[in-house]
Amino acid sequence: MKKKWSLWIGGHWRDAKAYEPLYNPHTDEELAEIGQAEPADAVEAIVEAHAAFQKFRTVPAHARAKILYKAAEIMEARSEECAKIIALEAAKSIRNAREEMNRTVQTYRFAAEAAKSNYGEQIPMDAAEGGENRFGFTIHTPMGVVTAITPFNFPFNLVAHKVGPAIAAGNAIVLKPAEQTPLSSLLLAEIFKEAGLPDGILNIIPGKGEVLSEALTTHPYVKNVTFTGSVEVGHIIHRQAGFRKLTLELGSNSPFIIDEGVDIDKIIDRSVLGSFSYNGQVCISIQRIYVHRTLYEPFLEKFIARTKQLVIGSPLDENVNITAVISKKSLNRLQTWINEAVQSGAKVECGGTIEGNVLTPTVLTNVSRDSKVFRNEIFGPVVCIFPFDTLEEAINDANDSIYGLNSGIMTNNMEHAFYAAEHLETGGVIINDIPTFRIDNMPYGGWKDSGVGREGIKYAMKEMMEEKFISFKTK
Repeated sequence: MKKKWSLWIGGHWRDAKAYEPLYNPHTDEELAEIGQAEPADAVEAIVEAHAAFQKFRTVPAHARAKILYKAAEIMEARSEECAKIIALEAAKSIRNAREEMNRTVQTYRFAAEAAKSNYGEQIPMDAAEGGENRFGFTIHTPMGVVTAITPFNFPFNLVAHKVGPAIAAGNAIVLKPAEQTPLSSLLLAEIFKEAGLPDGILNIIPGKGEVLSEALTTHPYVKNVTFTGSVEVGHIIHRQAGFRKLTLELGSNSPFIIDEGVDIDKIIDRSVLGSFSYNGQVCISIQRIYVHRTLYEPFLEKFIARTKQLVIGSPLDENVNITAVISKKSLNRLQTWINEAVQSGAKVECGGTIEGNVLTPTVLTNVSRDSKVFRNEIFGPVVCIFPFDTLEEAINDANDSIYGLNSGIMTNNMEHAFYAAEHLETGGVIINDIPTFRIDNMPYGGWKDSGVGREGIKYAMKEMMEEKFISFKTK
C-alpha cells in the first residue's frame, strides 16, 4: 500500500495541492496520505473524461466486456490484498471484507455480460392508424460523462455498481470515493490500467463532498449523476443536477416482520446477521423487527442470547463479528440517539456501551415512534424490536417511515405473503428472508426518501444510457 496517494486523472497520477492523513477507524493508526481534489481538479477530470468518451463510445460491446472481464480477473487474483484494505480503512471484519470482494468480482462480471446484452425493442407501428408501412425500433446509446459519489460501507462493491455499468454502457466516469475509504477506489486505477481501459475513461478524485459536489453535478459535460449516501446530501444533489439523469440510493430503516407460526429457531441467526453485519452500517440493515405477540417473548430471549455471543475485536481477526464504527462522530451520534430513546421510555435489553471505538450490539424494546432510532436511519449496531397482533398493524407500522428501500417478512401463510408484497411501501420486498438480502444482478432501489432510479447492473446500465426511437418508412 502506498503511503501517499494522488489523484487519477486522464490515466495518470496527478499531484494534489493538499494531502490529508487517512486513519484506521479501529486503531486510529495512520494508513496513508490522500490527495484532496479541488473543484479545478474535478473540472479537469470531467474534461478528460469527455475527451476520452468521444473515442470510447465507438468501442464495440465485446471489447468493453473483455476489459471488464479482465478487471474482474485481476481483482480476483488480488482479492486478499483488497480485502485487507477494506478491513484497514473501513474497519470491516476480514470475513465480511472477503465476502465483499467475492461479490465485487461477480459484479464486474455481471457488467461484462450486460455490455453484450444491450437490447432495444421493436415497436408494432401498424397497431396505430397511420403507422402502416413503417418499421420502428429503439436503441440505447451511451450518454457521456457519468459522475459517481460513493459511500464508505462497501468501498469496492458499491463502487463496482457505478463503475461497472458506466463502462459497460460505453460511458466515461469520474469517481469521488467516500472520504473514509478512498484506498479501495484508488486501487482501481492500477487494476483497470492493467485490464486495458483507455486513459481518461476512469478518473478518481478523492476529496470532500461539499467541495466537489457542485462541479460534479453541474458541469455541462456531466450527463448522469449517481450517488449513494444520506438523504440530506441526496436532496442537495437533486437540486444541483437539474434535468440530468440521476440515480440516488439514499437512507433506509428496514423493517422485518415475523409472522405467527414461524419457527423462530430457524431465523434467529439470520435476524442477528441482518441486524449487526458490518456493525449495522448497511443500507438495508434490519432496524425494526416486528414479531407476532405469540412469538415475541421467546424470540426476544433467543435474539438477545445470540447477540451476546457476537465477538468484538480487530477487523483482521478471523473470528471477529463486531468492530469499530466508521468514525468517532458516528459513535457519538449513536450513543446520543440511544440515550434519547431511553429517556423516552425505551429499554436497553443488551449492549449500548462503548468499548474503544466500538458500540456493543444494542437491542432496544418499548421504543417510542417519535425516537430517532425509529424515525431516522441508525446506520449502526442498533435494532428495535416490537410485538404486533395483526399483520395489517405490523405493515402499517413498517410503512410509517419516510424511507422505503427493502423490507422483509417471514411467514408460512401464502395469503399473508402476497398481502405484504402488495402493501409494504418499499422498492424491494423480501419474502421468507431478511431485508438485508441482496444479490448484485437484482433491481435495487427505493421509494419515498430512499431515492430515485435503480441499481443492479443491467438496471443501472439502463439509467446511464439514452433511449432513442428510430422509424423507417418502407413505402
